[in-house]
Amino acid sequence: MSLYERVFNRFDENGDGKISPAELQRCVKAVGGELSLVEAEVAVEGLDTNGDGLLGLEGFIRLVDEVGEEDKMKDLKEAFKMYEMEAGCGFITPKSLKKMLGRLGESRSLQDCKLMIARFDLNGDGVINFDEFRLMML
Repeated sequence: MSLYERVFNRFDENGDGKISPAELQRCVKAVGGELSLVEAEVAVEGLDTNGDGLLGLEGFIRLVDEVGEEDKMKDLKEAFKMYEMEAGCGFITPKSLKKMLGRLGESRSLQDCKLMIARFDLNGDGVINFDEFRLMML
């Protein structure tokens, strides 16, 4: 039995092989998350493959994978912000990269940082935007 199946079976409180919006809501709350019944209904409706208003194993796997991708993107955005020189400027400069690497105990010259950025600077503007950063981190 896969990890997905074990978690699915844990969420499927009544053992009918499907997860209702109410079951999804209770389980998300049990693991410390926040999910209203309306949000649970929307999530189930969006992944319901046969129109019965319930989530089968396949839909559950897609839901878990989508949430995982959202979490990864959130983590990447937080990491990107750490490297930005000015909060919200939208890019990492050689100077901001040098500063952040110094904070992490990895001293680099400005020229080294320019070269590091050049490797992932897809549009040639001399800085790393979020999309370039995301590709670099994958």
